[in-house]
Amino acid sequence: MVKICCSLLLLSLLSGQINANPGVKVRITQKGLEYAKEVGLEILKQNMEKEHFPDLSGYEKFGLGNVKYNISRIHVTAVEFPSASVSLIPGTGIKLVIGNASLTIDMNWNIRTWMFKDSGRGTVYISKVFVTAIFSTPLDNMGHTSISLTSCRTTSGDIDIKLNGKSGFLHNFFIKYLKKPIHRRLVANIGYFVLSTILTVLMSIDDLAEVDYSLNSLPAVFQPFIDLDLKGTVYPAGDYTGPPYVAAPFAIPDQSDSMLYLAFSEYFFQTSSFAYYTAGAFNITITEEVAKYSVIPYPVMLKLMATEVPIISLEEDSFTVEIQGSMEVFAVLPDSTTQSLFTMNITANTSIALNIFDQKLMGSLCLNRLQFSLAHSNVGFFEISLLENILSYILQTEVIPSANAKLSKGFPLPNLANVTLTRPHITIVQGYILISTDVHYKH
Repeated sequence: MVKICCSLLLLSLLSGQINANPGVKVRITQKGLEYAKEVGLEILKQNMEKEHFPDLSGYEKFGLGNVKYNISRIHVTAVEFPSASVSLIPGTGIKLVIGNASLTIDMNWNIRTWMFKDSGRGTVYISKVFVTAIFSTPLDNMGHTSISLTSCRTTSGDIDIKLNGKSGFLHNFFIKYLKKPIHRRLVANIGYFVLSTILTVLMSIDDLAEVDYSLNSLPAVFQPFIDLDLKGTVYPAGDYTGPPYVAAPFAIPDQSDSMLYLAFSEYFFQTSSFAYYTAGAFNITITEEVAKYSVIPYPVMLKLMATEVPIISLEEDSFTVEIQGSMEVFAVLPDSTTQSLFTMNITANTSIALNIFDQKLMGSLCLNRLQFSLAHSNVGFFEISLLENILSYILQTEVIPSANAKLSKGFPLPNLANVTLTRPHITIVQGYILISTDVHYKH
């Protein structure tokens, strides 16, 4: 019976892990796909014009013998995609249709039969090329996703070949023997120039923390958009032990005006708080900066530390951080040793203003409210109110600017190679923040 209970408990834990709610959601709309199509076709065109095909050689039947051919230095010099469309196939993936495309190819050629041989340069013009490609978004056991080519059907209407060589009067006769291998080896492989791209899932924030953007589940493909659920957990650098928090479910509103939507949940920011708390980022020592505020014969030193993980709260148009901490005040004696004077408990209520710069989500901390209480004193009891103004001023002028300097480094957004966000707009709602943005691809 105990074994059965343990097995059921383990199963429930595993089930919870598999179906865990995401910390970050990404939505790519039809508008975003249309832009990706234009950029993708331009990249495909550039890649094809850089590509050098492998040499083609073989035999074709010719009367009583064979025509031996060799085609080398095959290079695409021009590509045109006058018509293309992209659409979403619910539950499957993405469908790309390219119509009436054309390619111009330069090559060296060599033909030999038992009675004739010739060689030279040639130009191939392939027109009326139609490509229908289906892409899926598979997910491996590490949470990596890729855009994978599931199927590709390519047809072409006309292949026009012009050969330059010594025996021009025979070229037209041999051209038909070159059309078959060119069609078989070149046209049939056009679709496979589309490269798979893998999302970078573990990104360093700084030397203290890393964020995991691996996928929780397969991308969900709907008619007007694709939704991706990312793990969205922040860890102390090099320590991937799960944080003591559970992501709550949330949903992106039914919007499609922008190309891309990024939603960061309260869980994402709470794990960030936990990671930095674990790494000691909330512990600050202030020395020279507070010497001018000393009311005793010796210089003073302040040691501030968070005593609990700061609590993140996302409400409508409000991002607040509640910090429970302590401040220990030391006297710096002439021999450079320190003597503890007193320790105070601090409760700080702060708010964060968000912005996006250089592909990072950045914040600016503002102090809303402070509360002090005396925790311990080596100099006897005294009224906290006598020091509140001085300590508040030190926090406002020394601690908050230091915190903002760290926040200005920002959180890296999910990696979109060579893509910048244009006109991003941040909305804070209950439980998450939503970034709606268009994108621009930089070559």
